Amino acid sequence: MDTGNETLSTDFILLGLFPGMKHVGILVSMILLIYTIALTGNTALIFLIWLDPHLHTSMYFLLSQLSLIDLAFISSTVPKMAVNFFSGKKKISLIGCGTQIFFTLTLGIAECILLTLMAYDRYVAICHPLKYPIIISPQVSQQMAIGSWVAGALASLVHTTYSMHFPLCGPRELHHFFCEVKAILKLSCEDISAYEKGVVVTSIIVVLLPVSLILASYTLIFLAVLRMNSPEGRNKALATCSSHLTVVTFYYGPAMMIYMRPGSSHTPILNQALFMFDTILTPMMNPLIYSLRNREVVGALRKVLKRCLISK
Repeated sequence: MDTGNETLSTDFILLGLFPGMKHVGILVSMILLIYTIALTGNTALIFLIWLDPHLHTSMYFLLSQLSLIDLAFISSTVPKMAVNFFSGKKKISLIGCGTQIFFTLTLGIAECILLTLMAYDRYVAICHPLKYPIIISPQVSQQMAIGSWVAGALASLVHTTYSMHFPLCGPRELHHFFCEVKAILKLSCEDISAYEKGVVVTSIIVVLLPVSLILASYTLIFLAVLRMNSPEGRNKALATCSSHLTVVTFYYGPAMMIYMRPGSSHTPILNQALFMFDTILTPMMNPLIYSLRNREVVGALRKVLKRCLISK
């Protein structure tokens, strides 16, 4: 029997991208094109790092993990959104919604941690080059990657379990293109102020603390670069660091506006645009940023292409 205003159905209705917008089909088609580019770019980068012995370093191993996260991140939202749009069905089950929340949070938090560890990797490589092989050994880089995934999964499990246990009132309509914690909480019948404070604390730990550590790392890096005598070494260090800083800006900028902006829950349209940038555009741009501005990656790509042409 129905209690209070809770609906009998446990399914949620995803209203999709910008409800009421004309020509949404064009936008969805563009997103599918972006998805294809992201899949191709990230998969190619992972295989390139795996195939070329010159790229078997800690920096590129962590970069391959970033590509893996991006692949999973964009795949956790876009296929379901596209299926819903083209089939005309907007429902998602309770289990499906919880699963989507778990994976998007896991991958989002894991990427935050990994980007911070990648900044530390660059700091050690540039500021302490002689100690780099000892401090950032292959085993340590593997532990960094595993730690990012595990920490993301544990934090996500807590938030997914807690956010999904609240009783919900009224129609289970989510003004979003995927199941997201803040969209779910807006439907809650209970006072969620205590949990929202917990979200703020998590945001500080997952967003502000890593950003602070990244800024500290790059401040020390730039000071070290200015002291370099070799122009070639200086340019190489700046090229690598600028790529990482660009990715950090693209990822953390929208994340901070979504989770740390006062009154963000009252701007669902802006939130959708920011989520699109974070979960769809950024995974497409990351492999392009790292490959086009990196001579070693471009060189490895040329070698692989030459092998393919010779084998034909």
